[in-house]
Formats: sequence, C-alpha cells, structure tokens
Amino acid sequence: MDPERLQGTHYSVQSDIWSLGLSLVEMAIGMYPIPPPDARTLDLIFQERPEDNSPGQSSLIEPKSMAIFELLDYIVNEPPPKLEHNSFSDRFKDFVDRCLQKNPEERADLKTLINHDWIKNIEQEDVDIAGWVCKTMDLLPSTPKRNASPN
Repeated sequence: MDPERLQGTHYSVQSDIWSLGLSLVEMAIGMYPIPPPDARTLDLIFQERPEDNSPGQSSLIEPKSMAIFELLDYIVNEPPPKLEHNSFSDRFKDFVDRCLQKNPEERADLKTLINHDWIKNIEQEDVDIAGWVCKTMDLLPSTPKRNASPN
C-alpha cells in the first residue's frame, strides 16, 4: 500500500505507480522490500550459486518479519526502498526511484514512465522472460520462444 493511502488520502493512478515500483523491487530482489535488506543480504541474494545446492546450504533468504502496524508505520515514516546493488542498471534504478517517491506530486506520471529510457531500451531488446522465469524457478520451458519458427 502506498504512503498517501495509508494516511487517508484518496486513491489515484499515482497509487498504482507506487505499487509498480514496489513490485519491481520485490521481483528484482526476490523478497518483499520493506524493510529493505541490508548490504550483506543483497550480496547473498546476488552471489553466484553453485549448480548443485549441497545439503546445509539454504538458497532461501527470509526477509525480516514485521507486525502489520510496524510495517504500516515503516511505509509512512521511513525512506522508500531503493535498488542500491550493482546488479541493476542505472536506468532501472532511476525508473524505480521515480515510481517510489513518497510525495505523489513528485512521483512520475504514466507519460513520464512510458517515455523513460529504461522502457525505451527494453522495447528494443529481445528478452525471453518465460525462459528466464523457467531458469530462475528450475522449471522446464513450456512456452515457445518469441520469433521461434514452427517445426
């Protein structure tokens, strides 16, 4: 939930933009980003993992748990999450930062975001999202690649 709605103001598209930013951070680091993980945890998340997870090595990193009122207080009174790890491009970091401005009047609008360099760059790349998801989750690919020729 975005800070302004927690403080009792009305819903707007700006609330959805906050949610987009929060969702992007969560997908990027693989855990809910409030409170944000410390630098050590981020390094653990992005370290090269051996192909075989030997017994005793847990690949699951748990976020700090918070009571609901503690979480709500954190969202309203603490800085928003940031992507500070070097695994992320400056364009992506800037896009997320523009989404996660606490003051909705300072938050980017849809027109600004759709014209952002990160979006423009992605539109030009050939990205296999389904393949990435399958690899990340150790699943067998079940969807054809884009631009694949039929057999």
